[in-house]
Amino acid sequence: MPHILTRSLDRRATIFLAIVATVGVLLPLSNLLLPDTSMLHVPTYLMTLFGKYVCYAVLALSIDLIWGYCGILSLGHGAFFALGGYAMGMYLMRQIGTRGVYADPVLPDFMVFLNWKSLPWYWQGFDMFWFAALMVVLVPGLLAFCFGWLAFRSRVTGVYLSIITQAMTYALLLGFFRNDFGFGGNNGLTDFKDILGFNVQAEGTRAALFALSCLALAISFLICRAVVGSKLGKVLIAIRDAESRTRFLGYRVESYKLFVFTLSACIAGIAGALYVPQVGIINPGEFAPGNSIEAVIWVAVGGRGTLIGAALGAVAVNYAKTVFTSGVLAPYWLFMLGALFVLVTLLLPKGIVGTWNAWRDARQATSLSEDARSAAFEDGAVKPHMAE
Repeated sequence: MPHILTRSLDRRATIFLAIVATVGVLLPLSNLLLPDTSMLHVPTYLMTLFGKYVCYAVLALSIDLIWGYCGILSLGHGAFFALGGYAMGMYLMRQIGTRGVYADPVLPDFMVFLNWKSLPWYWQGFDMFWFAALMVVLVPGLLAFCFGWLAFRSRVTGVYLSIITQAMTYALLLGFFRNDFGFGGNNGLTDFKDILGFNVQAEGTRAALFALSCLALAISFLICRAVVGSKLGKVLIAIRDAESRTRFLGYRVESYKLFVFTLSACIAGIAGALYVPQVGIINPGEFAPGNSIEAVIWVAVGGRGTLIGAALGAVAVNYAKTVFTSGVLAPYWLFMLGALFVLVTLLLPKGIVGTWNAWRDARQATSLSEDARSAAFEDGAVKPHMAE
């Protein structure tokens, strides 16, 4: 039976990846090749919207990796998402050059407006894409490593860890709001022109960014699945279920938690980097603790500890948000989101996909048991009165 259940899980993963690949190919082709009058044509604004959903799905995967499989509930993961976004935004700002409002070849417009005389040292190198791409992963990963080393070494767990992750992202929010921090203050970074020489507003660029987002989702899923399906993943689950016992068995729990926390932050940073050129702006609002809490709700709704459920939960909840906030129900969205979280916690504690998986596995186990009994009766190994 374990072999059949494992094979079933592999089949679900294959189906998920096939859907992501199909969507990542067909939607851009529909946008670029079909005329606007066609019923199958996908408008550019929808490409941007769907691309944003896919980036959120990658963020949800990163949270599910640490929460669903290691028991680390981070309420500040939006900080890593935002840092990856700022790293990409800095590259995009350096590409504007003399096309800005003040036509300064080096300084971004907000620095000229604030009378900055030279480019800060931490902006150096962001005129090169490879350097910006490296920072997208390195900056969130380094912050997560330092934060995790201090927290896990001190054996901070549970609600206390959740609180300090929230404090971390709130501190970053306050810092990035300051004009003298060098990141655009309240307005953030915007008015992007090019990425790798391509117009960021062009339909072809939008389609390519969407396809890259789908590719990032597929790769992130494969990485997370490789981690949780390995011996490392079994140790992570043991830490989640019985951390003290796992430590007593000789495992260096802090090292395992630090590794998976850092990896999760790097994935979140990549999601933020893909998000920024599609939405066209990054500002301190992305650090808001409410954003991180909302991302946790995506995972809870979809199914904690399922990976697929986390990604689907992010897409489903954000689609619902788009629908409700575009009408008369917009002021009530937060109430509806809170009610959704409460209902899922009480009625579907495993989330939508987790509950479906549990029901399906139980049904398969029952079917296998009935088949075994039938085979035993046919072979004469079990007498009818013995079965009764």
